[in-house]
Amino acid sequence: MGTKDGAPAGKRGPYAKSKQRREDIVNAAYGVFAARGYRGGSLQDVADKVGMSQTSLLHYFPSKSELLLAVLERRDSVSGDGRPRDPEDSFVDAVIRQARFNETVPGVIELYTVLCAESITDNHPGRGYFTERYERLRRSYSRAFTALAGEGRLRPGVDPERAAASLVALWDGIQTQWLLAPESIDMAGCLRDYLELLVLPDHLAGAAGAVSSGPSR
Repeated sequence: MGTKDGAPAGKRGPYAKSKQRREDIVNAAYGVFAARGYRGGSLQDVADKVGMSQTSLLHYFPSKSELLLAVLERRDSVSGDGRPRDPEDSFVDAVIRQARFNETVPGVIELYTVLCAESITDNHPGRGYFTERYERLRRSYSRAFTALAGEGRLRPGVDPERAAASLVALWDGIQTQWLLAPESIDMAGCLRDYLELLVLPDHLAGAAGAVSSGPSR
């Protein structure tokens, strides 16, 4: 139902302001958690960055754990959650492209690395998120390696599940080293070297587009 002048009824102004406020809080928490971790970063730290009281912040996010989940969702939106952007990419190309993209968003990688390490501690609210994420990564990569094996492009003796777990471990480890010394580490190059040990060169026409599942980072 519209208003007298034809504009839709409702509190669009306050809603938009509230939505922007939530985004500001999440962005502030993103920086706080990346720098200090979930344990070390307090709600007061976040409130101070936004310029509001902790009581007001709790109006938008009733608990610190809820804020953390919002931050993790924000992280996924920035990284694209690793979904393939080009269906014509081969699996190897998709991994390298995602690694190159990650180099353009160091804050995202820093946040991920800090919170992932913290999540192994008791009662961390992000533990479920990272546990599920690793399971999803292993499944995705294992499917990709299995598909390559079906094309005759996976080297003999390579187990898709173990290769998938190793790729996850290598990627996380290389990212950590890159954060500490970005000028010394070629993250994408290291990943390509590993994958070229496992995957035979593309010798079949159209094989590059045969793998539909890309890296989820």
